[in-house]
Amino acid sequence: MASNFQVICDTNDTGTVLKLFGDFDASSAYELIEIIKKRSDGSSKVFLQTDGLKNIYPFGLHIFHNSLKIMNGQSAKIVFTGNKARGLSLEG
Repeated sequence: MASNFQVICDTNDTGTVLKLFGDFDASSAYELIEIIKKRSDGSSKVFLQTDGLKNIYPFGLHIFHNSLKIMNGQSAKIVFTGNKARGLSLEG
């Protein structure tokens, strides 16, 4: 994991909010996927708040996207928010 990567979790009535901070590399991607798996119940939304991200590294993004595709339908709906949302989402 990037030495400065951090995820702060919060749950509210609309779902789970994961606030991402630091650099997003391959290890960070694996960590985030595991958190999404543990925090989602398959029916609620998981919001990824990206304002705290600094650098998004291509290999980390590749790992993250492939993992999301494998999880398709097995976890909650993921909603990307913040100024780096487009860079992290599958549509980015």
